[in-house]
Amino acid sequence: MNRSISGAGGGRKARPAAHELARYEALFAARTRGMKSSAMREMMALTERPDVISLAGGLPDTTTFAPELYAKLMSQVAAEQTARALQYGPTEGMAVTVQCIVEVMAAEGTLVDPGEVIVTTGGQQVIDLVCKTLIDPGDVIVAEAPTYPGAVPTFSAYQAEVEQIEMDSDGMPIDELERTLDRLQAEGRRPKFIYTIPNFQNPGGVTMSLARRRRLVEVAHERELLILEDNPYGLLRYEGEPLPTLYSLDAEAGGAADLVIYLGTFSKILSPGLRLGWAVAPRPVLEKLNLGKQGADLCSSPVTQLFVAEYFKQHEGHGEPHWLGYLEQLKELYRRRRDVMLAALDEHFGEQARWTKPQGGLFVWATLDERIDTTDLLAQAREQEGVAFVPGRAAYMDGHRGSSSMRLNFAGVPDDDIREGIRRIGKVVREQVSLYGTLTGSSSAAKPPAESAPEPAAEQAPSLADVVALPRREQEGPARQRKDR
Repeated sequence: MNRSISGAGGGRKARPAAHELARYEALFAARTRGMKSSAMREMMALTERPDVISLAGGLPDTTTFAPELYAKLMSQVAAEQTARALQYGPTEGMAVTVQCIVEVMAAEGTLVDPGEVIVTTGGQQVIDLVCKTLIDPGDVIVAEAPTYPGAVPTFSAYQAEVEQIEMDSDGMPIDELERTLDRLQAEGRRPKFIYTIPNFQNPGGVTMSLARRRRLVEVAHERELLILEDNPYGLLRYEGEPLPTLYSLDAEAGGAADLVIYLGTFSKILSPGLRLGWAVAPRPVLEKLNLGKQGADLCSSPVTQLFVAEYFKQHEGHGEPHWLGYLEQLKELYRRRRDVMLAALDEHFGEQARWTKPQGGLFVWATLDERIDTTDLLAQAREQEGVAFVPGRAAYMDGHRGSSSMRLNFAGVPDDDIREGIRRIGKVVREQVSLYGTLTGSSSAAKPPAESAPEPAAEQAPSLADVVALPRREQEGPARQRKDR
């Protein structure tokens, strides 16, 4: 076989040339034609480059985890459970790990039956397993717009048709969702599930209001629709009152959660390197997820599951679980870094952009002058200034919308790098705006459309204090409006 694609000196392989791909074209499954490269792939590679400030990846700060604690926990696993750690485990996960998951969800006010939990290899695997279980080619998924960039290639790989509902400052507008569901019903197309990230949405940074959460669960019950609730960030709240999970509202509405599949992960509250997530689902769905996982990896790593179990045994001197104290440490750090990024955006982007002010999570969503394409901007920012972000197109299935937006991560980057990274992006933006001004004879950037401009701070309702950018919808039917608010 031709080995010419190997890099010199055994380095990273280059992409195969077109003539090489043609040799295998007839062998590829039809689904591969719809597969998309994840926006995360190259972004993660950038974290290995010390010359690049990456505001792109959804990275927490793992330098906050004490090395001596890591060594202690791994030593305990080695000393007490080596044989168990190195053996296969149950597909649904080890009981000790499931108990940790039950504890985490209880901390967010959500009670779950351990028998309805499956441990997965990261939260990303939950999305894949749900699609594997529910989606045939051409089936419909309803999602927010923008949506998690990591879900886009998964939806594409399973050849789903995705209807994206544009968000406003309170998340997905349920009146618009109902109109979309009515249209799909008239077309004879029934969605397999609704995908939502209700808390500090990735990438939008907004949070679904309580009224909309309740109405979304009502709609699911009225229409017998499943909801996939992706909640990696719910415990990373920096201000404001916590809101109930959709899973808990589903249980409250029906006596048991039978229409919400809950996705959680240890990646954001402990470490993404553990590659441990989980799903809580109605038992008939859970059984299919289990079968799908058996065909994928048999089980998630017992080594990391036992590490998590040992970690959750740790307590502070006054009896508080150590993980809760660590979570508070992360929240304080990320709150400060969020504020550093917002101040830097105000200084270096100014009137040339608008952006969200999240109450928690890891991300800010910024929208620039509509003439600027952030995919092109990323190439220039990386080449000229050594800084990276996720371009907005990656959060839309059509690859066109979001062209002037970007996702910025503040959690995994030191304060000085946040300031410098935003300064560098702002520099490239100003150069672009200046170039457009020269070409068109305009001396300044075009203002955002009036309906997209943020409300003056003094006129904002208190419930919207966490939002700068995504405007409230202006026209909704009276009946829908009462339910939705």
